[in-house]
Amino acid sequence: MTTLTTPSTDHSTARRAPGADGLVWTVLRLHRTALWVWTAYIVITTGLLLWLWGPGADAAQKAFDAFGYSGAQENSYHDGFSFLGFGGSFDARFYGPSSLISLASCAIAVFAAGPLIARELERGTATLAWTQSVSPARWLTAKLAVPAVLVAVGTGLLVVLYRLVWNAHNHLLVAGIGPRSFAFSLGPATVASALFGLAVGVLAALVLRRTLPAILAAGVVQFLAGAMRGNNWPFQHSPFSRLQPELPVYSKAITSSGARISDPGCYLSQKCLDRHHVTGFTRTYLPSPDYWPRQLAETGVLLGLTALAVVAAFLFLRRYQPKTSKNPKSLNSLKKGASA
Repeated sequence: MTTLTTPSTDHSTARRAPGADGLVWTVLRLHRTALWVWTAYIVITTGLLLWLWGPGADAAQKAFDAFGYSGAQENSYHDGFSFLGFGGSFDARFYGPSSLISLASCAIAVFAAGPLIARELERGTATLAWTQSVSPARWLTAKLAVPAVLVAVGTGLLVVLYRLVWNAHNHLLVAGIGPRSFAFSLGPATVASALFGLAVGVLAALVLRRTLPAILAAGVVQFLAGAMRGNNWPFQHSPFSRLQPELPVYSKAITSSGARISDPGCYLSQKCLDRHHVTGFTRTYLPSPDYWPRQLAETGVLLGLTALAVVAAFLFLRRYQPKTSKNPKSLNSLKKGASA
């Protein structure tokens, strides 16, 4: 009697290195809490920007329609301040998302330095991954690429929405350093700054190899970079010039006949406005010719620093590569020992 037997497969020898999709899924699953936090941040900030674009500006717009720039100023001073965009006047709420974006860039650096890299090095989970046919270089590539895509897409979306809010309602903002700093700082360089924080965090983790020191180092570097943005980059100003050039403003009053005249300066006096037959106002910051040169220069510097940090991270990763003996004699002795 003969029996048919099926050949058994050795799963340990048949196991292959996970592909790119597997590494991406592994990173997303391992850091799903951070993914949910990032998604919540994007949703909340997007909602706040959409609200500022729509009903959030209604009160300030009514004050502006009635008394022009003086009405917008009065609305700002009367309603007070806000906390990260919640509460206060439109002028105060407008800069709340900007503060959230700045905090997020620091949080990205801290996350990259701690949970993303350093904690796995300390716990040995990175070494375990490298023993599962995943090379350190592929591991680090996935760790950098997946968050970089999420950061670039999310931050880019917020930048586009923010510029739309600026274009629609910049006439409601109180003139000064706030609008100038915002106008010259928000753009492609904002996305580059977030990517720079990611690269700095990864580099700090690989250099220091400990979670807490890496978090502190990455957070300090990104905070200083963010503090310099908008006001203190060397190509944004010189010690003997202004922080930013003035933004040109087009401001006129509209009479009952439809003519556009200079603002009569009536402040909050309706009688004065009636005397000049003023029925409305227009005011907007005109595009500055200095914006794109400054944005492109800052973006180039930040992307260059990001590339250097990434290259340095891969160079420091080489210390984790397994050392193999290149001595032929030692290799022969090992082979003889194995055959014996």
